[in-house]
Amino acid sequence: MKLGYSLLYVNDVSTTMDFYEKAFRLEKGFLHPEGDYGEMLTGETKLGFVSHKLAGSHGFSYKKQTTAELPSFEIAFVAEDVEGSYKTALENGAIRVKEPEVKPWGQTVCYVKDNNGFLIEICSPID
Repeated sequence: MKLGYSLLYVNDVSTTMDFYEKAFRLEKGFLHPEGDYGEMLTGETKLGFVSHKLAGSHGFSYKKQTTAELPSFEIAFVAEDVEGSYKTALENGAIRVKEPEVKPWGQTVCYVKDNNGFLIEICSPID
């Protein structure tokens, strides 16, 4: 078994994809014609977005993410230039959570919230 997708349930798939394209410099991969599902190109594992309308058709309830609180999980993007990536994210609407800092193991890490309130880590590769 392998991890195929990380899917986030959002209010507006197209707007979220536009945000990720600008803030994190990701490339759009696929957007369903009805706009209820889309994927960003992130390597072998896809990052996808699902509208609350489509997610509601799955037959289970879930807690919708808000920008007021941080979720109990994160998505991490590995970047060669963490400080530059952090600045780009903030300039394009990401919300500051924690400034870049070098961890004891040598990795540079920072945190922002996306346009839906999801927690995003931007970090350097671990050598």
